[in-house]
Amino acid sequence: MSEPGSDRAYQICANCVMDTSDAMIQFDEHGVCDHCRDIRENVLPEWETGPKGRAQLERMANDIRKSGKGKDFDCILGMSGGLDSSYMLHLIVTELGLRPLVFHVDGGWNSDLAVNNIQMLVDKLGLDLYTEVINWEDMRDFQLAFFKSGVPHLDIPQDHAFIATLYHFANKHGIKYIINGGNISTECVRNPKEWLYYGTDMAQINEIRRRFCTRPLAHYPFSSVLFHKVYLRYLKGVKVVKPLNNLPYTRELAIDTLTEQYGWRAYPQKHFESRFTKFYEGYWLPTRFGYDTRRVQYSSLILTGQMTREEALSKLAKPAYDPNTIDDEFEYIANKLRISVDELRSYHEMPKKWYWDYPNQEAMFDFGAKVLKAIGVERSIKR
Repeated sequence: MSEPGSDRAYQICANCVMDTSDAMIQFDEHGVCDHCRDIRENVLPEWETGPKGRAQLERMANDIRKSGKGKDFDCILGMSGGLDSSYMLHLIVTELGLRPLVFHVDGGWNSDLAVNNIQMLVDKLGLDLYTEVINWEDMRDFQLAFFKSGVPHLDIPQDHAFIATLYHFANKHGIKYIINGGNISTECVRNPKEWLYYGTDMAQINEIRRRFCTRPLAHYPFSSVLFHKVYLRYLKGVKVVKPLNNLPYTRELAIDTLTEQYGWRAYPQKHFESRFTKFYEGYWLPTRFGYDTRRVQYSSLILTGQMTREEALSKLAKPAYDPNTIDDEFEYIANKLRISVDELRSYHEMPKKWYWDYPNQEAMFDFGAKVLKAIGVERSIKR
């Protein structure tokens, strides 16, 4: 298969800033993309952030408090140090009276700013922080394997570790509620599948391990999508809840609240609490593949009234990375992975690959997404 979208004339949505770097994007006669239509038709009409949403949230919080009666904590919250999870922690403690176990997974790429933001929050809220440290030798080998594979989705080793560790911990300790900071307000537009592929496709993960890893990854946590989407949810009764979807929530509100009450400091871009993700989303994806994740982030904000299209276009006119420091970033990433800068640059120049170039479970994931949409668990199936 040729490079996706290579034979297509360039076009950008007349309403948001998604464009034909998403090879599957479709436009109507007015030049509006299918991301916009999907959100307007399937998501926004059912999004309850008024009294009805608040009532749903109160019922949810009451159920969580009851489930945790007599226990040290009543839910678990995965804390990255990013904006959404940080505000989520503030909300469930100060407004809902929940007693979360704050769970952080250290994959080896935390920025100093993220560490400080997390510590300030847990200290001022009087909470304990549980940190699970991923074996660095396994993480390093796994991440190098994804570089060697040539695919865009280099963040899977980090993301998969976060998901798997959290869900396995919840299962082991009988925790019934997982608090998730995912939200419609800042994330309603999803990354195209060819940009960021499914992070728990074990068929693809195992093939990349087989071909490119140099060690068995015996200490790395793995989790099949069937484990957390089916086994935990339907057999063990574990519920993943997203309270930010039940209240008025905006990026500005979160930043202002966290800054004023905790001394929290904002990151230059969403997901930049990780040094690796900063390099990967800010530089690697746009310069190697032409995929700029800011298009997804800004389009979400446009569709929820938090940013104008003109503001987004102005920001997109400048690179997400700092050209004056990118050589230092290359050196940091290469040294951390214990390879030369030249080797790292060679992966940037190697022939491109995508998820379909390796065995995968795409059909199963797509079918599952349609089922979840049909039963009302998911609002959108566009990806």
